[in-house]
Amino acid sequence: MISEIEFQPKEVIKKYQEERLRQMLSYLHDHSPYYQRLFAENHINISSIKTLEDLQQIPFTEKKDLQLHNMDFLCVPREKVIDYITTSGTLGDPVTFACTDADLERLAYNEALSFACAGLKPGNVLQLMTTMDKRFMAGLAYFLGLRKLGVGVIRVGNGIPELQWDTIQRIQPDTVMCIPSFILKLIEYAENHNIDYIKSSIKRIIGIGEGLRDQNFNLNALGQQIKDKWDVELYATYSSTEMSTTFPECQYACGGHHHPELIIVEIIGEDDKPVSEGEVGEVVITTLGVEGMPLLRFRTGDMASIHTEPCRCGRHSFRISPIVGRKNHMIKYKGTTLYPPAISDVLNNTHYVENYYITLSSNETTETDEVSITVGVKEDTDFDVTKDLKDRFRAKIRVAPDIIIDTIENVRKKNFPAMSRKPVTFFDLRKKH
Repeated sequence: MISEIEFQPKEVIKKYQEERLRQMLSYLHDHSPYYQRLFAENHINISSIKTLEDLQQIPFTEKKDLQLHNMDFLCVPREKVIDYITTSGTLGDPVTFACTDADLERLAYNEALSFACAGLKPGNVLQLMTTMDKRFMAGLAYFLGLRKLGVGVIRVGNGIPELQWDTIQRIQPDTVMCIPSFILKLIEYAENHNIDYIKSSIKRIIGIGEGLRDQNFNLNALGQQIKDKWDVELYATYSSTEMSTTFPECQYACGGHHHPELIIVEIIGEDDKPVSEGEVGEVVITTLGVEGMPLLRFRTGDMASIHTEPCRCGRHSFRISPIVGRKNHMIKYKGTTLYPPAISDVLNNTHYVENYYITLSSNETTETDEVSITVGVKEDTDFDVTKDLKDRFRAKIRVAPDIIIDTIENVRKKNFPAMSRKPVTFFDLRKKH
């Protein structure tokens, strides 16, 4: 399955997107209580929005808008809603996304394109190591996409290495899809239980939720650690509930490919203006073809860059870089600016670290951030773990956060709070101004 528009010249893609944008603005004008109010309050005549550049006339939509006015974004009668999804909002309460039957079909199309980009086709079998319950969009979207593409699916869910390996040995999938750091736990379990994972049926791993590459598209520490242990094909993806669209890597692994029929992307700087190509900024998205709750100029909070040179796979649509981090998670520590993924990359590449969490707090005196890392250590060590970790951090990110050693069980309790659908490794306790 391929998207013809991705292989068209850039100017054709731009004209196509502008036509889709005009259709979307008309739809919002007619059906969205939230955007009807936004257009009226800001005296926006949608007929004047003709190009992608004209989008800058429209104010941004932010996560707090979704939280405060959630159902005002709904563009259809409730009887047309087929599936309800939630994601956490800025103010702490869940944000609901209502999907129609057409939205689920769009999700299936999006994921079918994305899996095809990673080389999947009918005859492949993928073991899905992510949940489909708890009002989670991702697992459902993956299943719908794989079904549309004609790929066999094994819905195992997340965690439980013993069950994952039992399933792999019984059904012989060629692909797994999961959070990349979980692969290290699969490898560790296999090594401890005499499972020859090198000769298993798995030939391809598709990662979600964590990066595998750096800004130069080289494997990061986590990706390299997996590759050194298990020489399989590694693919990363970028997506979110709000965008209802995936940016998948192809076999050349040089960024996540844009699906022009599904989403418009802007990268903006601190001044809220577009940045230059290759420059890191905040990802802002406008969904195309969403019926239930479309979004216009939504600030994702994710920091990345785009690359517009054609890919060797033949696609001419742009590619988005690995995510640098979350804008509101930026850390200013000892004269260095960094993001949590850089810290996680060091920890994920340290063999004796079983689990961890990062805590940020405010230093009121210096008006800078304080960073502490609480670590669960796998085994008794005959060296100074704190010193070794600090040395590793200085070598990779130039600064050494405070290190706290705790039990694996205590750290696990922090990683998996009662209502969480994902492992939590980051706690931001800084005072917000």
